[in-house]
Amino acid sequence: MIHVGLTGGVASGKSAVAARLVELGAVLIDADKLAREVVAPGTPGLEAILEAFGDAVFAADGTLDRAALGALVFGDEAQRRKLNAIVHPLVRARAQELRAAAGQQAIVVEDIPLLAESGQAQDFDTVIVVQAPRAERIRRMIEDRGWTRADAESRMAAQASDAQRAQIADHLLHNEGTLEELRARVTELFEKELRR
Repeated sequence: MIHVGLTGGVASGKSAVAARLVELGAVLIDADKLAREVVAPGTPGLEAILEAFGDAVFAADGTLDRAALGALVFGDEAQRRKLNAIVHPLVRARAQELRAAAGQQAIVVEDIPLLAESGQAQDFDTVIVVQAPRAERIRRMIEDRGWTRADAESRMAAQASDAQRAQIADHLLHNEGTLEELRARVTELFEKELRR
C-alpha cells in the first residue's frame, strides 16, 4: 500500500486533485465525508456534540445545524478545539477501517483538510499539498460557495498558513492556472511518484 496524505487550504483546489487521483486509480478516503458520517443521527459522535455544545447547534428536527456549529467554532479557538477533540478520533478510527479494506496493493489517498494542524503528516508515505493564491481562494468562496468575505477570511484564519502546509509537503501542487493544467500536474505526479 502507498499511503498518501492530501491537504490544502479551503478553496485551494484540493477536491479537484482528489477527483483526478481517483480517476487514475487511487482509493480516496475523504475526511470531510467521514466527519459528517461520524456525527450522523444516532451516532455517539452526535450525542457527544449535543453534550458539549447544547441544543443551539441543532435544527428543530434534531439534526446537526452545521452552519450554527461552524459560526460558533470558526470564531472561537477553544470551541474549535473542543469540537476537534470529539470528531477527529472518530474520523481517524473510521479511516483506519477503510484503509484496511483497501488492500495491500492500493494507493490510498486520505484527503484531510487539517493535516498540517492535526500533526499527522508523519503517518503518510508521502504528503501532497495543494496551494492557490489567497485572492483566488477568497474569490472562489464568495462566488462559487456564496460565502461572505468575512466568512471566507475567518475560515482561512482558522487553518494553517500556506507556509505551514508547505513545511509538511513532499509534493507541492500550485493551482494558479486552469483546471486542465492542474489535472495534468496531478497525472504527472501520479505517474512519476505513485504508480506501482
